[in-house]
Amino acid sequence: MKVDILAIGAHPDDVELGCGGTLAKLISQGKKVAIVDLTQGELGTRGTNITRAEEAAEASQILGISARENLKMKDGFILNTEEYQMQVVKMIRKYQPEIVFANAIDDRHPDHAKASRLVSDACFLAGLVKIETELEGENQKQWRPKQVFHYIQWKPITPDFVVDISDFMEKKIEACLAYKTQFYDPNSNEPMTPIATKDFLESLTYRAQDLGRLSGVDFAEGFTSEKLLAFKNFDGIVL
Repeated sequence: MKVDILAIGAHPDDVELGCGGTLAKLISQGKKVAIVDLTQGELGTRGTNITRAEEAAEASQILGISARENLKMKDGFILNTEEYQMQVVKMIRKYQPEIVFANAIDDRHPDHAKASRLVSDACFLAGLVKIETELEGENQKQWRPKQVFHYIQWKPITPDFVVDISDFMEKKIEACLAYKTQFYDPNSNEPMTPIATKDFLESLTYRAQDLGRLSGVDFAEGFTSEKLLAFKNFDGIVL
């Protein structure tokens, strides 16, 4: 199934936190979006791989995702190896996205930056004719996305561009809160983690609001780009 955008995250909830508003906006415009989670998040302090899968399914339904898969790589030990590269190559060739969204280029969790590099390399390799892959008994054709953008996560990386998500901020928060085991819940008896605090939950709004303030909109999500971006016109730019 060809999609317009393939969003890839090291853990279930990375995509929702980093670019959930942008995905909701693109889907509202008729774009097809798929998500690939590299791991099950099984090392997470709160919840289990089973609850994470259930929460990911709920978040996907909220956003209107066309397809979602989990490659079940080893949480905490993502490596940019040939084995893992080829798994991602198969997903890129399967979904043939024009754009790939990937983890932040640098972040608090070591899996994020490693996944960022892994996905970038796989996007290049997926376009090489001499790399042969097979999926479900069929040979795959080479495919290279036109753009690879990296969403921003824990660290305040300066974005190369932002997307206005003012009309989709509530949808983003709703999708994130589908991960009930992971985020702030005053009634939870599970151990506290950095992302389970009330401050982290509030940061989803105030960080998007700050990027919006800097760009002249209410709320925005930021991205870094691997290529210099060229615009054919200025119709979509907030002036």
